[in-house]
Amino acid sequence: TTLPPLQPVVVAVASMAVPLVAVGQTDGPETARVQQRLLDLGFWLQSTNGDYGVTTSQAVMAFQKYAGLVANSEVDDATAAALTNATTRAYGTANQGSLIEVDKDRQLLFIIQEAYTVWTINISSGSGIPFKERDKNEWGKWVQGDAITPNGIFVIDRQVEKGWRTGDLGDIYRPKYFNMGIGLHGAYKIPNYPASHGCVRMSTPAMDYIWSADLAPMGMKIWVHSTPPAA
Repeated sequence: TTLPPLQPVVVAVASMAVPLVAVGQTDGPETARVQQRLLDLGFWLQSTNGDYGVTTSQAVMAFQKYAGLVANSEVDDATAAALTNATTRAYGTANQGSLIEVDKDRQLLFIIQEAYTVWTINISSGSGIPFKERDKNEWGKWVQGDAITPNGIFVIDRQVEKGWRTGDLGDIYRPKYFNMGIGLHGAYKIPNYPASHGCVRMSTPAMDYIWSADLAPMGMKIWVHSTPPAA
């Protein structure tokens, strides 16, 4: 007997009877509707209070990346329409197991439990731009590298639970390391393009949530991938 191929778990959602409107980045009851829709579609944010804060901005950007829209963190007409008409929760590529999936092509992180994508979070990974900078921890020392987040399957093997720490290349928030000095961590700046020295950046509230919900414990598998360049 040939078993069917494993597939990611895909969950259907209904389109909205009352369409969302383009709220830009403004606060209000219509923004609360946007926030609830983002949660329903699997994009993590802190609250449905109608305030267009950092986690709402990041969730909107994550949805835009996922949907192939301009990732400007604003609910414009195209974004409002795509949110209204979406028919499935967001899902990653992983088709089995529980892991953190880092999709470098889309600059998204998927938290996956038994092939079901629990949450999708906006991230910024390595820029790929070689760097040489002063070490923030050791006077007179220089640090250089290629700013690449390597592809592969890793596990979280080291973490720092409390607040900000000064890494060799700057401040990082509550890091969970999976490839020597490369890890998941909170940051102030998570743009719509790869911008880090190699780590996987996300908002500090998202990192707090991952810690509080124990979504990335020690030993958790991390799968980093991207499309191979054309020959």
